Amino acid sequence: MVKHKLSIIVPAYNEEKRIERMLNSYLKFFDALEKNKRIDYEIIVVINNTRDKTEDVVKKFMEKSKNVSFLNFKKGGKGFAVKEGFKEALKRDSDLIGFVDADLATPPESFYFLVKKIGRFDGAIASRYLPESRITPAYNFRRAIVAKVFNFLVRSLFFIHLSDTQCGAKLFSRRAAEMIVKKVEMSQWAFDVELLYVLNKHGFVVRDFPTNWKDVGGSKIEIVKGSLQMFLSLIQLRMVHSPFRRLLRPLKPFIGLIWRVAYGGG
Repeated sequence: MVKHKLSIIVPAYNEEKRIERMLNSYLKFFDALEKNKRIDYEIIVVINNTRDKTEDVVKKFMEKSKNVSFLNFKKGGKGFAVKEGFKEALKRDSDLIGFVDADLATPPESFYFLVKKIGRFDGAIASRYLPESRITPAYNFRRAIVAKVFNFLVRSLFFIHLSDTQCGAKLFSRRAAEMIVKKVEMSQWAFDVELLYVLNKHGFVVRDFPTNWKDVGGSKIEIVKGSLQMFLSLIQLRMVHSPFRRLLRPLKPFIGLIWRVAYGGG
């Protein structure tokens, strides 16, 4: 079995109440693998635009483990945090670089499943919507419909034939991580879609795999508001990458107005 050098990026926005449990779980699991010489790993927590004590929590883990480090930025956005984490990881000799949410929705066993499955692929991503996947608790009807509509739009607009672009557990080869840092620009809602679109456009092969995923309390996303923001992000992303983007420029102010309304004037 190939011994990988793995960097796990954890974007963290006001996560002081959840990240301790996540780090405890991941450190226990991956420490055991490292002890058995099956993997070398590090966890890079990228704190972004946080107003709570996330940094203090992470510092306590750094005192106990050499495998934990952090970056702290005033700028926000999951995509921004992931890219900065990738940049930091690329300074090492890691051959696999991925990211996972700080809420422990994806257990360490499921993230490691991606490590085992990536093989010769350029990317391995977790999917909640494959037949073998397990979601706890199961999605209600409204959320299931939103997920299906969003995936239909992604497939139709970007020709990305993956079952779940939004699950917060993704793993990439070093070469794919370099492309992500170089070409992906979105920092917020459409980050995952642009990431996969860019890789597909440049000939990288990404596959989705079943996962165990738990809906964790404390989410900062409102389903209705978030759905509108995600939809507008897809429209913006399609405009950015459209061969007719010059002709579509007159629509930008209109999209921007709706976007500000969706953010509540923010």
